[in-house]
Amino acid sequence: MTETGRAAVYYGLGKPMEIEEYPVPEPEPGAIVVRLTVANICGSDLHMWRGDMDIGQWGAPLPLIIGHEMTGRVHSIGSGITTDSAGQPLAEGDRVVYRYFYPCGRCPVCLKGDDAMCQMNNFFMMGVTDPPHFNGAYADYYYLRPGHTVFKVPDELTDEMVAPINCALSEVLYGLEKIGLQFGDTIVIQGAGGLGVYATGVAKSMGARNVIVIDGIDDRLELARAFGADQIIDMKEYKTPQERAARVMELNGGYGVDVVAELVGFPSAIVEGMEFLAPGGRLMEIGNISPGHTFEYDPALMIMGSKSIIPIGYYKAESLKRALDFMLNTKDKYPYDKILSKVYPLEDIEKAFQEQDKGLVSRAAIALD
Repeated sequence: MTETGRAAVYYGLGKPMEIEEYPVPEPEPGAIVVRLTVANICGSDLHMWRGDMDIGQWGAPLPLIIGHEMTGRVHSIGSGITTDSAGQPLAEGDRVVYRYFYPCGRCPVCLKGDDAMCQMNNFFMMGVTDPPHFNGAYADYYYLRPGHTVFKVPDELTDEMVAPINCALSEVLYGLEKIGLQFGDTIVIQGAGGLGVYATGVAKSMGARNVIVIDGIDDRLELARAFGADQIIDMKEYKTPQERAARVMELNGGYGVDVVAELVGFPSAIVEGMEFLAPGGRLMEIGNISPGHTFEYDPALMIMGSKSIIPIGYYKAESLKRALDFMLNTKDKYPYDKILSKVYPLEDIEKAFQEQDKGLVSRAAIALD
């Protein structure tokens, strides 16, 4: 009898995901089938679900499975795979994390050594109708295609801890290195969701001397403090961009900061963040992934202030390994177990999205095992 697995299938904007079953594929040479245990709801998934972005415009064939923050165990391995990407022996049953995108390895940016900028890094570009079916996180299985990056998970880290590592933690670790955060720098982090909380911990560990976190939800601000925030700005108290800019200057000795990490996902946050920067400051842009949403800004202000915006979309393979090592080394320092605030069964995925969208939970997870 053919083995099957469940999947929450996305049919397009405004349509609820539906639970369907598909046959579990046999891995081709160089591929791995992963039995998923946990999948999270990332901010980008929320953007798709509530209609801020239409992935059909990207060429993604509907219906499909969305979701990309996930972890699980090796279910089956295709021929030619005996180790993970770090050379460690890999076998069925091993717990793994992996990149959810696949650089081509042949374009100019890949050949220059930074495949995080590869234009082939789009995901969700395979529909659910044809085999191998399982191309997204909200399902019992995930098909890790040939050419993947995969690492074994240390026993000391739980599935709930590592589920966000292949997106949020790897992304901010790569981004803060790319933007050149240095020992002694000052930084404002806009948004204390998953990305913002991880960015707080990474920035402190990289030697930032003043980490200021902005958010309007008490639980998020409390968690940011637990991850090392030196100062917080509560948007319920400082309600306008002007008030927040003045508060940043006050908390930073009357000066702007060296780095701003925009992790909110609203174009207006970029304009606001630029006001926080000191001359020569850099803004790391990760949050805005919804095409068609724009902002207005005077480029002369960038030139006169020697300010720059550096966008980050993906990350290098080594960033995932470093993120895994970072979490292992700081597991007793930071409360990673508090990142995920509520776990739902796959059948309640629509409820999970609704409650996270309303702010009832800061980071929802789907239990798959």
